[in-house]
Amino acid sequence: MNRFVYKIAFSMVRGMKPAVANEIINRLGSEQEFFTLPRTALQSRLDFNGSIIDNDYRAELLEKARSEMEFIESNHIECRYFTDSDYPARLLECEDAPLMLYGTGATDLNAAHMVSIVGTRNATAYGVNFINTLVDELARKIDGLVIVSGLATGCDITAHRRAMQAGVPTIGIVAHGLDTLYPAEHRNYAAQMVRSGGMILTDYPHGTRPHRGNFLARNRIVAGISDCVVVAESAAQRGGALHTAKVAMLYNRDVFALPGRTSDLYSGGCNALIRSNTAHLIENADDLIHAMCWTPRPAEGQQATMFPELTGMQQDVVDYLRQNGEAQTNRMAIDLGIPVGQLMATLVELEFNGMLLSLPGARYRLA
Repeated sequence: MNRFVYKIAFSMVRGMKPAVANEIINRLGSEQEFFTLPRTALQSRLDFNGSIIDNDYRAELLEKARSEMEFIESNHIECRYFTDSDYPARLLECEDAPLMLYGTGATDLNAAHMVSIVGTRNATAYGVNFINTLVDELARKIDGLVIVSGLATGCDITAHRRAMQAGVPTIGIVAHGLDTLYPAEHRNYAAQMVRSGGMILTDYPHGTRPHRGNFLARNRIVAGISDCVVVAESAAQRGGALHTAKVAMLYNRDVFALPGRTSDLYSGGCNALIRSNTAHLIENADDLIHAMCWTPRPAEGQQATMFPELTGMQQDVVDYLRQNGEAQTNRMAIDLGIPVGQLMATLVELEFNGMLLSLPGARYRLA
């Protein structure tokens, strides 16, 4: 049997964490021994009598691991085991780090500067503009930058899209196996991320479907894999972004939050993080760079922005939005007399070129 199968199976042991895993491997000599020794021998050598050493349980894990190995080989999945040199070192500092990570794409998980950007799924123009500007400024000033988020709608996908536009690798941490993608409407973005030097990353084997508990557990990777976490927008009482911020604080990661008006629903969470001294107030990239004591690259003369020549349909869309401000996709299709499929392709092209902002509710505006 492929020795890596034993590592996959070992990573699936219920409740296994790096510290315990290291202790077991040190006592037994290898993961293979954990699965091939009789129960009585394991009990004696580990001085442990729990259900995780039951013969049936270990056999079940090996069967799952064999299936996972077939999936990995068939789909060219990148794996990072916690003892590998290319496993993210920052994440390994966290006591509940997963033993195994599965990914598509090839990104340096130990890049010099890794920033997680999170926020509400109901991002407003205020939050979107902040994220876009922050990513642009960081990309211009910081070498070895990677942007991390959770591939969700709103703030997450805004961060991923802007990173790609800025030529920065971006990692999407998902809460399910790599045989699916949630949300499905972000499948094209995920493919673009991988093609652009980014990665889709998870600690869940294939066949794992998304549910609430997975998303909460996923947040520990978003928080632990990076140097810091930026919360762009969040409602006051609950949400994944606030949970990620609190986990980041427990991991001794720096947390930043964008302040907003007290009357704005999706600034309430950020204001609360700042008020409780959980997060640094952030207005721009310089705030983050200064707080993190990072050395920006030397400033260069700014070049004029170069826009590609627009097609007739692209120009029609730009002119329409210049006249009407924000507009919803179906309304634009009717007013411009363009089939929705063609319009969506045009909007994606304009957005990727940095000319449009995508807002919740299938709305767009000029950048």
